[in-house]
Amino acid sequence: MIFSAAVRHMNMETEEENNMIKIYGMPTCPYCDYVEEQIRGREDEFEYINIGEHIRYLSAFMRLRDQNPVFDHCKEIGDVGVPAFVFEDGRVSIDPADAGLIEYGTPNACSVDDHKNGRKGC
Repeated sequence: MIFSAAVRHMNMETEEENNMIKIYGMPTCPYCDYVEEQIRGREDEFEYINIGEHIRYLSAFMRLRDQNPVFDHCKEIGDVGVPAFVFEDGRVSIDPADAGLIEYGTPNACSVDDHKNGRKGC
């Protein structure tokens, strides 16, 4: 009885994790920083994974990048490919709009000065 309750709890945790959009990024990337500001307080929808925080996060991202054709153009032009979005269904994107977010540098985005001066949402 205790074992089945533990398994049920583990399955619920796995389902919750699978209902989130994972975002791979790092704080030294202004595009990632801009996305992270937009998801603050929305931890039930998004999981932000800082690839610079631990080698296991970087390794997971590198496996994703090496195996997914979404990153081909990024690699061709020397971009890292972050922020990267992994959706519940396994689909991968490098476009924040696919996750309902605004990309840094678009008309609705903040300027670099707004970001540096702490404008809310930047």
